[in-house]
Amino acid sequence: IGGNSFAQSTPVQDLNVNLPKGMTEHEKTIMEDYLQSFNDKGITTPPPYSNIRTAAEWEEVQALVITWTGQYNSIHSQIVDAAQEECLVIIHCSDSNSVKSTLSGNGVPDVNIDYIEVGYNSVWIRDYGANTMYNNYVEDLFLVDWMYNRPRPLDDVIPDSYAAHLGIDLYSMTASPNNIMGTGGNWMSDGEEIGFSSELILDENDGNGPYALSYPNHTETELDQLMSDWMGINEYIKMTVLPYDDIHHIDMHMKIIDEQTLIVGKYPTGVADGPQIEANLQYVLDNFTTKFGTPFEVHRVDQPPSTSGLYPDNGGYYRTYANQTFVNNTILLPTYREEYDTAAIAILEDVMPGYNIVSIDVDNSGQNLISAG
Repeated sequence: IGGNSFAQSTPVQDLNVNLPKGMTEHEKTIMEDYLQSFNDKGITTPPPYSNIRTAAEWEEVQALVITWTGQYNSIHSQIVDAAQEECLVIIHCSDSNSVKSTLSGNGVPDVNIDYIEVGYNSVWIRDYGANTMYNNYVEDLFLVDWMYNRPRPLDDVIPDSYAAHLGIDLYSMTASPNNIMGTGGNWMSDGEEIGFSSELILDENDGNGPYALSYPNHTETELDQLMSDWMGINEYIKMTVLPYDDIHHIDMHMKIIDEQTLIVGKYPTGVADGPQIEANLQYVLDNFTTKFGTPFEVHRVDQPPSTSGLYPDNGGYYRTYANQTFVNNTILLPTYREEYDTAAIAILEDVMPGYNIVSIDVDNSGQNLISAG
């Protein structure tokens, strides 16, 4: 694969595992050096194919990848337990024996799991992982990776590690003029030619990033062409960022679940990000159609408040059922409190019949993933 892969046989302990979803004050000061470090990561020439397609999340997968930092052992155990029934689970960690012991203690069998002992900075692999790609629909499998929008170099090369582990070519959009900064949480594809992001993708690729001078510098037309050339996206839908979602990732309020259907979070009228979500949804419905030329079908699921009833505009954490993960026939669903979970699950079971919906409790004391955004 090439690039900056880390040795898979030597445990590497990194002390930065508690890094937040956003940028720390120290990270803001090192962003410039980080952005100038992308000179030899993976294959930096465009994929040598003429019929590229970005896989949709609901398609069959051979593996689910996670980074085990030790912060969320209960949550990760639940994820591994459910996912290993569907596919291989690849766990990036500093000490595989420690992870095995924790899984065993939580009643999770050690089957269908590969461990890669590798350095890391944080847990947020949905954002720094690579995109699964095909040529000629399902003929040639490869990966495309972007520049991570945090100065976390160990995280940024995690895709190099699992690409090498699986023997899959990794193409990296890290060298000018093909450099793109992006995150998995702000990206969805219909498995054909349509992609979705918030306008964060424009803000971080216009050469005017807030923490450094060396951000990628592309017009929207140039960005669209790069996404077409590298990822087969020819209809790139970009929506206004939400005022109360600090990181502006669309996976916190919407999910495309098949070529025609969107799950969209809903707030009470006029509350928090509700008005902008409604405006964005109307923009999509007014200006874009599915690959079949039909309107997108939309199903709404409430965004739960805190236990005290607060929403993000009044200090409540961002709770959502949109941030779910397909693992073949299983859906891993973040859950919070029964009074809201029951209604959300009923909607999803109706909209997605046949899937095994597994609740992953992410809102418990000591294992409160939602408090970290």
